[in-house]
Amino acid sequence: MKIAILAPIAWRTPPRKYGPWEQVASNITEGLCALGHDVTLFATGDSITKARLIHRTERGYEEDKTLDAKVEECLHISMLMEQAHHYQIIHNHFDFLPLTYSRLIPTPVVTTIHGFSSPRIIPVYKKYNDTCHYVSISFADRSPELDYIANIYNGIDPSNFTLNTRPEDYLLFFGRIHHDKGCREAIDIALKANKRLIIAGYIQDEDYYRTRVEPLIDGEQIVYDGNAGPQRRDQLLGGAMALLHPINFHEPFGLSVAESMFCGTPVIAFSRGSMPELIAHGKTGFLVNNTSQAVEALSGIKDIDRSYCRKHAQARFSVSAATEQYIKVYEDILSR
Repeated sequence: MKIAILAPIAWRTPPRKYGPWEQVASNITEGLCALGHDVTLFATGDSITKARLIHRTERGYEEDKTLDAKVEECLHISMLMEQAHHYQIIHNHFDFLPLTYSRLIPTPVVTTIHGFSSPRIIPVYKKYNDTCHYVSISFADRSPELDYIANIYNGIDPSNFTLNTRPEDYLLFFGRIHHDKGCREAIDIALKANKRLIIAGYIQDEDYYRTRVEPLIDGEQIVYDGNAGPQRRDQLLGGAMALLHPINFHEPFGLSVAESMFCGTPVIAFSRGSMPELIAHGKTGFLVNNTSQAVEALSGIKDIDRSYCRKHAQARFSVSAATEQYIKVYEDILSR
């Protein structure tokens, strides 16, 4: 099967550190290559892949601030669409803009909807309901206004994460530092529980970090470890007694939650968005509604079987499982 994967170009594919959409696009690309499919990845020129790589810009616009993001995005998308007839399937990981080409090209477009940045973009998805094929990454993130061909949880490569059954005595917050992700709430939980907290992640909101997070970082009980890359991510996730995920929004998926479980580390998360789909309450972590309940849940962490956390993640969130499901979607579309 000849497949084109359209990755975002904010960051490299796979990202050096932060870049969840690029990471998922990479995982699916490599999974398809491993199964022998003819895959072309449209991404930045410095991307690493076993697929054929086609690019216009050498580096992601978040890594090269001399680039105009909108200009690069338009040129990147159009480069694929002008070659669309070479492929049997286009798999879009680039949000809604590529949909506007779908009635102008002969190739079916599968779009993984990685979340809605705003309800204002839904009219674009609605317009192309009849020509595009939408995949949700959780049932919680589905819009009642759209039609979906499948729900496929994000696929993660288990080889990038090490099971650790002997964690250290610290809690971890891993994710972009923004109000949505609840970094301040994680600090409050750690302080109330008198536990050490390591914070790792990309500072997305500088003002939030400066006013709500940084004043409480003392380098001892509350530590900021920076924006961790893959090796450090594996160490931090595996070494933690628990991952804190006290989100303030309806999160579509939450890669760090699944990645944590691949390391055997249970997750304490606010029960919002996709969290009830990702976490088996009482078995791979705890779903709570506030910081006080999160502190209480810490007492149950010692009873969680870390090996079971890994098995749970392997069964539901492995790249092999996701890739097989996407192939079924492609075959279904091509058979119509």
